[in-house]
Amino acid sequence: MAPSASTATATKNIPSNDKTIRVNGKASSPDLPAQELQRDPLEVKYRDFFWTYTEEPHRTRRLAIIKAHPEVTKLCGPEPLTKYVVLGVVALQIACAYVLRNYSFFSWQFWALAYVVGATANQNLFLAIHEISHNLAFRSPTANRLFAIIANLPIGIPYSASFRPYHLTHHKSLGVDGLDTDLPTALEAVFLDSILGKAFFCTFQIFFYAIRPMTVFPVPFTRVSATNLAVQFIFDYVILTTMGKEAMLYFLLSSFLAGSLHPLAGHFIAEHYVYETVTPTQKDPNNRVPLPETFSYYGPLNFLTYNVGYHNEHHDFPAVPWTRLPKLYEIAREFYDELPRHESWTYVLWRFIFDENVGIRCRVKRKEGGRLVGQTKAATAAQPVAQVADWKEDELEA
Repeated sequence: MAPSASTATATKNIPSNDKTIRVNGKASSPDLPAQELQRDPLEVKYRDFFWTYTEEPHRTRRLAIIKAHPEVTKLCGPEPLTKYVVLGVVALQIACAYVLRNYSFFSWQFWALAYVVGATANQNLFLAIHEISHNLAFRSPTANRLFAIIANLPIGIPYSASFRPYHLTHHKSLGVDGLDTDLPTALEAVFLDSILGKAFFCTFQIFFYAIRPMTVFPVPFTRVSATNLAVQFIFDYVILTTMGKEAMLYFLLSSFLAGSLHPLAGHFIAEHYVYETVTPTQKDPNNRVPLPETFSYYGPLNFLTYNVGYHNEHHDFPAVPWTRLPKLYEIAREFYDELPRHESWTYVLWRFIFDENVGIRCRVKRKEGGRLVGQTKAATAAQPVAQVADWKEDELEA
C-alpha cells in the first residue's frame, strides 16, 4: 500500500512541461536553470503549481472499474435516507438557535455551542447540498433543486442554487485553470503561501470558497436562484422577528466556524491538495508517474459528513450516494488500496499551516480541457461537438 499522506515525508516535485512529473532521476524541464538540472530534483525549491498535460484520472479509472466490476453501476441512484437526515439537522439548528436567543453573542456558551454543534451541523448541511447537487436525494431534478434550498436555511446565506453548476464544473474540469473554482488563484498563491498566509486561509477559507467562484466565471441567475434567494430571505426575516438577532447570528457563526479551524473543515484541503510525491512503481521502468490529485480519508468523521472522505470514489462515481461509497470501495478495492490517503483531517490542517513543503500552490493544474456545466442553451450549443456529446455521461457522473 502506498504511504499515507499524513505520515509520509513531504517532498516537492519540479513543475515541468512534461506530461507526467518525474519523481526520481534527472530533471528534464527545459525551463529550469542548468545548475538546477544537475541537482537532485527533490532538492529543488518548489515555486509553482503542479502543471500537467494529462487527462484527469477519474474518468479513466471509472471505465476500468466498470469493466472489471460491472455491478458497481447498480450502486448509482438516489438515497432516500438523505432527506430525513437533512430535515433532522435543520430542525436541530433551529432548536439550537432558539436556545441561544437570550444568550449574548460574546458569551462562551454561545461560541461553544456554535463551534461544537453549530459548525458540525452546518458543515453537514454544506455536504448535504453537495450530495443533492448530484441529484442523490430524489429522482426528480426539480425536487433536488428545491430540497437543497431547504438544506440551505440554517446556513443563513443563499448559495445552493449557484453551488451546483460550480461543483459539477469542478467534476468535469478537475484542475483546469479558469474553470475549476476549487483551485486557488495565482493571486492567492502570491499572498498566502507562508505560515501566516496559510493560517489566514484556513481560518477564513469559507470566504474564499464563497467569493472565488464569482471571480473566476459567473453562472446564470435562474428561477431556482431567485427561489433560493427569496426563501432564504423569508426564513432569515422570520428568525430575526421571532427569535431575535442572536439566533440569526448563531446560524452565521456556525457557517463561519464550519469553514474555519474546525476538524471537519479539513476535508476542503484534504481532498485535492498534494501532500506527498509518488513513489515510482516497478510497473514504470522510467520512474515516471502521474502525480495524484485526489485523496481519500476513511476515518470516523465520515459519519458526520456524508462520507465525503471517500473522495476518489466520489470523483470516480459521482452518481453513487454517500451510503454506498463504502460498498464501492469494497468492490473495487484493488483500485483504491494503492492510492495515497489521509488519516486525519485535523492533522491535514495542522500540516498545511506549519509544513513549509505544503502550501497554496500544492495543486495539480491544467491549461486546457474540461467544460462548463449549467450554462445557457446558447452557450452549450457553442461548445465543441465532443463536449456536447459528453453530456450523455452525466447520468452516471453527476
